[in-house]
Amino acid sequence: MKVRDLMSTNVEAASNQDSLQNVASKMQSKNVGSVPVVENGQVVGMVTDRDIATRGLTNGTQDTASQVMTQNVVTISPDASAEEAASLMSQHQVRRLPVVENGNLVGMLALGDLAVQQKSDQSAGGALSQISENQTR
Repeated sequence: MKVRDLMSTNVEAASNQDSLQNVASKMQSKNVGSVPVVENGQVVGMVTDRDIATRGLTNGTQDTASQVMTQNVVTISPDASAEEAASLMSQHQVRRLPVVENGNLVGMLALGDLAVQQKSDQSAGGALSQISENQTR
């Protein structure tokens, strides 16, 4: 199974200059825990709810997405396999991958997207075990 068959295409993205309140509102409206930061169609970062809580709110300032985002985001192609995606998630200890085609954001793949596919259940379970194991060290 390919990433394009599993990914979400209705992705809410933020810009570098979006306020953290605006980013949090986007997360709330889509019921997600992370939002890619996109400039000119290209992924330049990722903001998670944890980033807002630990990097943004603790500063007591009016931060923007660019000030709290994770840079050097790991992305995947829509033509990659579900197994490749699970391996990347495990290797980089992430639960979500922006899907990029020709340099532009075209979707998001979450660990849960892998888990709902019967053939990739094992890959998703392995990735989750590896992510969880590495984060508790």
